[in-house]
Amino acid sequence: MPAAEKVSSDAGHGAEKPGADIESKVSSQGDNQAPIDAAAERRLIWKLDLTIYPILYVVYMMSFLDRINISNARIQGLTKELDMDRDNRFNIALFIYFIPYILLEVPSNIFIRYVRPSWYLGGLMFCWGIVNMCMGFVQSYGALVALRFLLGIFEAGVLPGIIYLTSMYYKRHEFQTRMSVLFSSTLVGGAFGGLLAYAISKLGGSHGYAAWRWIFIIEGAITAFIAIFAVFFIVDWPEQNTYLTEAEKVLLKRRLAADGSDDCKMDTLNKFSYKLIFSDYKIWMGAFIYMGVGTTGYATTFFMPTILKEFDWTAESAQVHTIPVYVVSAAGMLMAAWASDRLRQRYIFILLGSLVATLGYGLLLGQATLNRDTKYTAIFLIALGGYTSTPIALAWLANNMSGHYKRAFGSGIQVMLGNVAGIIGTNIFLVPEAPRYPTGYGTAFAMMWMGTLVATALYFLLRRENAKRAAGERDARLSQPEEEVNNMGDYHPSFRFTL
Repeated sequence: MPAAEKVSSDAGHGAEKPGADIESKVSSQGDNQAPIDAAAERRLIWKLDLTIYPILYVVYMMSFLDRINISNARIQGLTKELDMDRDNRFNIALFIYFIPYILLEVPSNIFIRYVRPSWYLGGLMFCWGIVNMCMGFVQSYGALVALRFLLGIFEAGVLPGIIYLTSMYYKRHEFQTRMSVLFSSTLVGGAFGGLLAYAISKLGGSHGYAAWRWIFIIEGAITAFIAIFAVFFIVDWPEQNTYLTEAEKVLLKRRLAADGSDDCKMDTLNKFSYKLIFSDYKIWMGAFIYMGVGTTGYATTFFMPTILKEFDWTAESAQVHTIPVYVVSAAGMLMAAWASDRLRQRYIFILLGSLVATLGYGLLLGQATLNRDTKYTAIFLIALGGYTSTPIALAWLANNMSGHYKRAFGSGIQVMLGNVAGIIGTNIFLVPEAPRYPTGYGTAFAMMWMGTLVATALYFLLRRENAKRAAGERDARLSQPEEEVNNMGDYHPSFRFTL
């Protein structure tokens, strides 16, 4: 994922190319540049980490919290008051969110290419916060479903936009740790959501509103409030970044160019680039990997409070017992990310996550004779394995794409198709099958291994392709017209894939 490419003139605000001065400074230094100063590079990385991720961590945490708080509201009386305990109405309210969420992810990533990410992501956050707050005032099932649909519209651009934006700042083997730190926000959000729901439940009856209504009202209001300030803290494209000095921007471009090749760009969208994007097996396989391993995460998130309540805990106690699961999963996710970047390996950690989750699924599929503590342990194993694999799947594809447009389309397609996992995960835990849920656990287990098998195939395909490029078997591509060679992205023979 060499990031030597630049945002073209249509990505800025005006006719002048945003990165023109920076590029000319880099070019003027010639090919024989002095080695990059290690101390300056470390200071730059720290500055990037401190200015990019803290606010995006909060943004994505609130996105996740507002997406899944319906599961906390469910056991606080939502389904009873809105007559949702029949005809799988709760499942419908869950998966309706994913229809616009899936359809709008690629268009959103193309749109963000032409605007300032700070205003775009901040604006989306404010809108979904208001929608979430409005769910606390609904009087019918139909109104709740309509608002869940709107929530999906406004949250659709968040994850692919964040992946696209942050991938323009880091080397490929720095990216996994940071992606997992970002994704740990979902686990913190899940844990915080359970704790917050427990606290909010004490407000039940205040001002005539049930506890489940206060969950939506308070959490939505918090999101909208944070969004007002987020606009001023979210970074824009590297050439527009107001936190970096001109010298730091030059250094950023140099270090990312050194991570791959300046030749691996795709900054022009034309017939040739469309062909390379939509015929790239990595993107489609990456989407199925994300779909497979992601089903576990979605199913666990939306149904864990309900499952724990059926372990004979009260609603309030079930909320609290979700917290340790999220904490352990977050720790495991970060440890796996650190090791993945350190070893420069992605596939092996997806496989490891699936093996851990398999132990948990095996226990719960045969839970008839198990006590509560053993079943609770199985939930830990499933969550740990599933949540660890998901950010690795996303970072793996991002590592193996080069060029603005390749990343914009690629990450959008992966998240778009991959989030079919949300539709699957929200429809497999059926009320008549409680408390054993054989369809739920069995389907999630099968989907996880579907994703893992696709990851295995992708690993061997990328390994073979690296060998062919090293042997010069792809050099014939350089005989194509110059405008195509300069717009190949990771199709360029000099690009090497992360395994």
